[in-house]
Amino acid sequence: MTEPAGPATEIVDSYGMTAERAFADLWSRETLTLRERRLLLLGLLVGQGIDDQVELQLDAALRTGDLDEAELRELVVFLTHYAGWTRGTRLGKQVEDLIELVRRDRSGRRGRPG
Repeated sequence: MTEPAGPATEIVDSYGMTAERAFADLWSRETLTLRERRLLLLGLLVGQGIDDQVELQLDAALRTGDLDEAELRELVVFLTHYAGWTRGTRLGKQVEDLIELVRRDRSGRRGRPG
């Protein structure tokens, strides 16, 4: 059952639309490339330990071609030295799991790695 639209729903929808537009505008600016923005964001997210967003950005980077497998692995090496070994190890696992998942998806086999 769908709840009727009301003031609270309109506020949430309005906020969501505003946030979506702000991010779209931010990502479409011309001075930095999408790849550069993705690298900056990944560094920030890894540094702050925001793993769920790291996973989303890694996936987007690989699937859009902003970064390839070798570049993602190099990102792990680089960020490990600046964000620390614990975060670097976690990032390495995220990258390897993602690479395996994307390879499976591309070959027609579905399923999340363990």
